[in-house]
Amino acid sequence: MQLTAVLLPAQEGGFVAMNPETGTTTQGETLDEALVNLQEATELYLEEFSVQQYGKPLITTIDVKPHAA
Repeated sequence: MQLTAVLLPAQEGGFVAMNPETGTTTQGETLDEALVNLQEATELYLEEFSVQQYGKPLITTIDVKPHAA
């Protein structure tokens, strides 16, 4: 099963890793560690709960203008 991994730099260092299909979130000091931790967390989630897939996810970015305070 192929699921989505979203990785973001963490403010305190390292990376936060999220899987939007299951809601699992974890972290790691490196990208590789964050991905391994996310895979493990997601597999544990899937042992208890099922996930419906509706095709491949489309991931993209958008540019937004910051609101002047």
